Amino acid sequence: MSILYLDCFSGISGDMFLGAMLDLGLDQERFLRQLQTLPLNDEYSIEIKKGIKGGITGTDVVVKTHEHHPHRNLLDIYAIIDGSALEYDIKQKSRQAFYKLAKAEGKVHGKPPEEIHFHEVGAIDSIVDIVGACILISMLNPTKVYASHINVGSGTVNCAHGILPVPAPATLELLEGIPIYSGEEAGEFTTPTGALILNIFVDKFGSMPLGIPEKIGYGLGKAERKSPNVLRAVLLKELDRMESEYAEGLERDAVAILESNIDDMNPQLYEAIIERLFQEGALDVFLTPIIMKKSRPAVKLTCLCAPNKKQHLSQIILKETTTLGVRELLAGRIKLSRKIEEINTPLGNLKVKIAKIGDETIKAAPEYEDMKILAKNNNIPLLKAYEIVKRYLTV
Repeated sequence: MSILYLDCFSGISGDMFLGAMLDLGLDQERFLRQLQTLPLNDEYSIEIKKGIKGGITGTDVVVKTHEHHPHRNLLDIYAIIDGSALEYDIKQKSRQAFYKLAKAEGKVHGKPPEEIHFHEVGAIDSIVDIVGACILISMLNPTKVYASHINVGSGTVNCAHGILPVPAPATLELLEGIPIYSGEEAGEFTTPTGALILNIFVDKFGSMPLGIPEKIGYGLGKAERKSPNVLRAVLLKELDRMESEYAEGLERDAVAILESNIDDMNPQLYEAIIERLFQEGALDVFLTPIIMKKSRPAVKLTCLCAPNKKQHLSQIILKETTTLGVRELLAGRIKLSRKIEEINTPLGNLKVKIAKIGDETIKAAPEYEDMKILAKNNNIPLLKAYEIVKRYLTV
């Protein structure tokens, strides 16, 4: 399972995205072959080359065209996409992208999407950027796409509608609901095409998710700046999906550790919070007696959970205990593979947890709740029930 993470510390544009994706090692020839199916009558050329920006080596994608002042509308763009030999899913995603772009432009200019005439984003180079982005995402096929908060730049930009503030109005429409900021340098850091790519592909914005970096790519921008004008793309292997990978027969994954020190809560309330955390997906919950400042006795509440549940369970701890904060730690975990099997005993059937290393069974333990039921049904002490069942457990 792979995550594509876009680090937009210097914003994002269409050509930067193409460069970053190709710099990850995607097949350039396959990419170009698909682009060439667009019926654009050889009105453009594309150059893919290595370059350096701000001391960082990456891939520079340059689309050259002699076209001037294009005025294509949405139906014109659809005709170009539909007239290609692109795969069906790529055509649909490309059409969806241009419709969103037309909708954003239409909202700004007070027109329905079908009446919008594209200017800069209707040019051949923008068509290549947007359709090319759809092609490359299809080629990479990541499980999820994440992105950082977006540097949009500041100041003004000169475009077909005159001098406009940064981010341009249509760009800002496409960035609605996305966390953005203005860095220290002036300029248009995020273009309408870049904002559109974020809008249609990114699942979540924020810090880099937990994972193992497998490939790193840099797409170069065109402007010269004090800071590196690059888009960084990181392909991560998702840690919480690594349960099926074995090292010497053991499973590996990651676990979140949530901790709170509590010295002012009625001890009767702990049972309820422990039960609630288990109901909401905690792997384990336990209490540890501790001594806090001024020699006050207290309790450390610890909750173990999958990384994708840490935010939800932290909120439960904050709402349902007297603590003011929760510590979050991430840790790797090595574990035995486990499965539940049902066995037959003289006392009745019960579920048993089997733990293995590879094909070798290491441990077998009856489920506690089943054992309580068997002991009650047979009218014998729980300890006696364990002694009888133990004979039927094979390790």
